[in-house]
Amino acid sequence: MTFVPVIPESYSHVLAEFESLDPLLSALRLDSSRLKCTSIAVSRKWLALGSSGGGLHLVQKEGWKHRLFLSHREGAISQIACCLHDDDYVAVATSQGLVVVWELNQERRGKPEQIYVSSEHKGRKVTALCWDTAILRVFVGDHAGKVSAIKLNTSKQGKAAAAFVMFPVQTITTVDSCVVQLDYLDGRLLISSLTRSFLCDTEREKFWKIGNKERDGEYGACFFPGRCSGGQQPLIYCARPGSRMWEVNFDGEVLSTHQFKKLLSLPPLPVITVRSEPQYDHTVGASQSLSFPKLLHLSEHCVLTWTVRGIYIFIPQNVQVLLWSEVKDIQDVAVCKNELFCLHLNGKVSHLSLISVERCVERLLRRGLWNLAACTCCLFQNSVIASRARKTLTVDKLEHLKSQLDHATYSDLISQLEELILKLEPLDSACSSRRSSISSHESFSILDSGIYRVISSRRGSQSDEDSCSLHSQTLSEDERFKEFISQQEEDLPDPCCGSHANEDNVSHAPVMFETDKNETFLPFGIPLPFRSPSPLVSLQAVKEREDKEVTSLPPEEDRFQELKVATTQAMTKLQDPLVLFEPESLRMVLQEWLSHLEEAFAMKDFSAVSDTDNSSTKSNQDVLLVNESKKGILDEDNEKEKRDSLGNEETVDKTVCECVRSPREPLDDLFQICSPCTIPSGLQNDLAELTTLCLELNVLNSKIKITSGHVDHTLQQYSSEILACQFLKKYFFLLDLKRVKESIKLSYTNSPSVWDTFIEGLKEMASSNPVYMEMEEGDLPTRLKLLDAAVPFDSPVLIAYATRLYEKFGESALRSLIKFYPSILPSDIMQLCHRHPAEFLAYLDSLVKSRPEDQRSCFLESLLQPESLRLDWLLLAVSFDAPPITSIMDDEGYPRPHSHLLSWGYSQLILHLIKLPAEFITKEKMIDICRSCGFWPGYLTLCLELERRREAFTNIVYLNDMSLMEGDNGWIPETMEEWKLLLHLIQSKSMRPGLQESLNRSLSDGPSPINVENVALLLAKSMGPDRAWSLLQECGLALELSEKFTRTCDILRIAEKRQSFRAEVCLSSWVLRSLHTFCTLPFLHMFLLNPGVAFHLLPTCKMLLIVCRSLTCRP
Repeated sequence: MTFVPVIPESYSHVLAEFESLDPLLSALRLDSSRLKCTSIAVSRKWLALGSSGGGLHLVQKEGWKHRLFLSHREGAISQIACCLHDDDYVAVATSQGLVVVWELNQERRGKPEQIYVSSEHKGRKVTALCWDTAILRVFVGDHAGKVSAIKLNTSKQGKAAAAFVMFPVQTITTVDSCVVQLDYLDGRLLISSLTRSFLCDTEREKFWKIGNKERDGEYGACFFPGRCSGGQQPLIYCARPGSRMWEVNFDGEVLSTHQFKKLLSLPPLPVITVRSEPQYDHTVGASQSLSFPKLLHLSEHCVLTWTVRGIYIFIPQNVQVLLWSEVKDIQDVAVCKNELFCLHLNGKVSHLSLISVERCVERLLRRGLWNLAACTCCLFQNSVIASRARKTLTVDKLEHLKSQLDHATYSDLISQLEELILKLEPLDSACSSRRSSISSHESFSILDSGIYRVISSRRGSQSDEDSCSLHSQTLSEDERFKEFISQQEEDLPDPCCGSHANEDNVSHAPVMFETDKNETFLPFGIPLPFRSPSPLVSLQAVKEREDKEVTSLPPEEDRFQELKVATTQAMTKLQDPLVLFEPESLRMVLQEWLSHLEEAFAMKDFSAVSDTDNSSTKSNQDVLLVNESKKGILDEDNEKEKRDSLGNEETVDKTVCECVRSPREPLDDLFQICSPCTIPSGLQNDLAELTTLCLELNVLNSKIKITSGHVDHTLQQYSSEILACQFLKKYFFLLDLKRVKESIKLSYTNSPSVWDTFIEGLKEMASSNPVYMEMEEGDLPTRLKLLDAAVPFDSPVLIAYATRLYEKFGESALRSLIKFYPSILPSDIMQLCHRHPAEFLAYLDSLVKSRPEDQRSCFLESLLQPESLRLDWLLLAVSFDAPPITSIMDDEGYPRPHSHLLSWGYSQLILHLIKLPAEFITKEKMIDICRSCGFWPGYLTLCLELERRREAFTNIVYLNDMSLMEGDNGWIPETMEEWKLLLHLIQSKSMRPGLQESLNRSLSDGPSPINVENVALLLAKSMGPDRAWSLLQECGLALELSEKFTRTCDILRIAEKRQSFRAEVCLSSWVLRSLHTFCTLPFLHMFLLNPGVAFHLLPTCKMLLIVCRSLTCRP
């Protein structure tokens, strides 16, 4: 057998086909040329297969034995949907557009029966079926865009429940194009069409469009359920062109766009199947720009899709491609948990499983597929070597696998397997020699703490650890060492004793020798005088021997050895999706790693490490003393709490502040800008990644956990703010400053001291640059010129220089910083002047105005990330440099006359924000903001956009400006009801004469007022004088009109007659010219030569005759 290539990346999962469904299809007779499988669905219990002959086959997944056959006479089965919360129901759609719902009656062992047949989509192609997740309701979508719901009456519900369902079929909506996919979760229906995705609240009957940009083609969308334990809200993922996905919240707001195009350039992973040996090509291909026809939620953290080329599985929350594999000609895919059932274009069905590499190998071993298991191990070496896989695929199993292979046939594979086994064993010379030893079967590794860890490599052997009754191998090194320390402390007569007392206690401890047999099996050739049969004494002796005889590393490398091991373990755990996407597990991993980081950088003196145990003993004493002092403080606080309940907050706050500081940490407030010692090569990047991640996830201390019930939210936020500031100061030299800046803006928005601390650190870093001192002198243009020339735009300290300019020159400096966009973003300026939001508005207004007028809206839209900024900025813009509220609205909240003409400082910015495309919910919030603040131009614009015409007319009447109803953009009533409403509002206003006069006398003579006379003239111009007169009489307003209205109506009638006469003259001249053309000799000659042309012109001749007759008949 040839050499098996090794996949370079450490992939954790693989697609595997452990069994073929071809015998099942053959037994169901779905493998012939006459009958084939046309649709597929799956539930916890059933695999449903629809056939071209109209039959529905239900096969029980457990053993593939119990089968049901349901027949239909309405054509082939085009869609199937199994009810996920009740396996007793299944819905199918036929090629004729009928939807049939079956009740299987498996619990009562009865015959399956049709409980409903819907003809709502008859004659159309049903393209999607979806069940409700709580009740018995089926959603149906077709190629014309129609979506309906079928609510079912079943025998389980009884007659009483059935009486309430009067209309079982309800039309939900009709979208603009073919329905591609339907999905349902927690009262929300997700509809994906050819152009966009829609979200429907089926309980409140509300609809939202997802996103603003349309698409053209089949793109799917699915819900991504949140985890109940973590309180996470469900998400939505919508496919976009170019291998992209939108991440959308449960309210339909687009949160971000994920791009997978470049990630899909990696070669595909092979599918592990008995049909062929796995092949892997290392050649990296081009980026794949794909359209995902459907999206399916798979397992717990994944989203699956497919194309004609293969299957793609993503971890969208981490923007990762878990894997993609070539599986040709897929028509449809049904998923249940981690199982995939693929329907191919030729009618074949394949059963795949998404499984971890180690579990895949285990299942292959249990089935006796030795060759395939060995190929998989060698192919995924990097995954097998990973710590998690090593717990499952032990050396014993791999040795057994190697012994099952034929040396003559699989010599290359055996050699690769031997290399893999060597990599799994600890890299120690004494350990490597144990494989040739007959008397010993143990391997070991020396921990950083000096403890020898004994690992049993054979099931039947008994290690030295086991013979001494230590814990089993499932315990970690940390647990062993903690138990060792705790047992050692229990033997101490006094916890405050010094090192000598401790040494005496160890030396005089009673030693129980079991037998000489244990002594003869001493591993690794450790001399007997240094090995005590007691486990506690043995560990201590091994520690002392290692300190004395083992060649010591350089001090700094020795110091970082334990941190390096902990960092490697943490980075490995972070690659596990079960850890990465579980916040609590992720925080636990980071907190455990942070303890090693704190210990490594705890001391101020990094020059050397003490060779004696006095320092460690003294440190332990210090810890005990500090713990005693903390205990005293807590006792004091408890007494105060009992004496006075009002001082509870101060007591807890003091306790938290005391707990914030570690006994080994320096108590000064200096920034650690540079590393206090040389960090080994290769460790710096991992330290930066983990340290930054700790700050992003608020894992700031390895010891303190505020979990007391009496600590309120304000106190927790306060303590978190203090910890974040201290964390920045201690580990500033390790942090990724660009990520830290973005994290502070997102996570510590309400903690300005964290941003200030970060800026102080940047200033400290920049202070070593001579430019920083030169910028202390000169005016603003001089300093800006120096900053532009000396500091790179991508430098993280640029914001520190900008802060210095702002502190010196204030708002004028902010307006000058627009030239540094996008290196300095508006979100940076928001943090910079968080105490003076009006100055941020000045910067934002200047930044938008710096762009050409036709590009300002697009530019402003690009700044609104995330979408929530839209409302924040709008509220900010209408709150500053605005007219007094008393001049805008009256005591009842209605507009004052002409108040829409008042000057607003940021009116252009407000109108830009209002006119940008946004979701319906966002627009509703915008209109509420404009209404409450009295920005009437924006309020009327949003009323027009949201079709709130009644509200708009009401406020226009109060604004008392006829110009709002005139011109191309004026609010003119469109129906008779709107005219009646407007006239009624004017009548109501006339009863309150106080509203007729403007409070601003300078504006009272400007615009034309809204009264009966002016509105009646507008009505006559729009609808004609006769209809206007009849409507005014109906409303009882005819007597209030003046002679001006009568003269205007007469003029309008004369104008109408002249216009009608002109139309008749033009029509007559056109008829005469046409008749003259038809009567010419050339035209008659053309008729004779081209009878077809004459035939096509006959309708035109008929129309001319009709027009001539109408003209001659008129008086």
